[in-house]
Amino acid sequence: MTREHEAAHGARSRRSAPSEYPKDRFDDAPSDGRVGAHRVTAQPRVAWHFVLGGLIGAALLTSIGIVGVTIAGSSGKLPILPSSEIAPPAARVKPELNPEASVAVLDGTPAEGSVAQAVATHITSNQWGTIVLAGPAATTDVEISAVFYSDTANEAAALGLAEQLGGVSTYLTTDYADSQAQLVVLIGEDYAGPGKP
Repeated sequence: MTREHEAAHGARSRRSAPSEYPKDRFDDAPSDGRVGAHRVTAQPRVAWHFVLGGLIGAALLTSIGIVGVTIAGSSGKLPILPSSEIAPPAARVKPELNPEASVAVLDGTPAEGSVAQAVATHITSNQWGTIVLAGPAATTDVEISAVFYSDTANEAAALGLAEQLGGVSTYLTTDYADSQAQLVVLIGEDYAGPGKP
């Protein structure tokens, strides 16, 4: 048997191999060159997709917020609370000296001499109030000077007197409510007003 004969026989046997099986409907299907099952393999998720999505979302939300505030600002008011729920600012009491206000001056410093008496003299001579007591305080280690009052009706007089004494602080308190004075001046280490030795 020649090589040509063997080649022809081999080709014929390869072609005739499918004929060993019974013919069915798949034998007449058109051939497109693809053989076997073709599946799409899942692609691995890439983290930068999520990062990019987050950045885009943040940029969009920021832009919407800026536009909203700009629109609200151009209309003159922000829609936060209805105007009926906004409390008006409390009116400030203006300092006003009252020559009729009774005043007690207490010296809370360890300084020699009566600082309280010197301050009381200035209050009387300038008609900033009416002195009912001038003397030492219960302690001599007071650091901050102040004018105390126990009734809000005396707030303006307390502010006025504190202003004249070098701008000391004022406090509403009931600590001196039992005293005969409407205003109590407590002299401390920081006092730098009139009457300081």
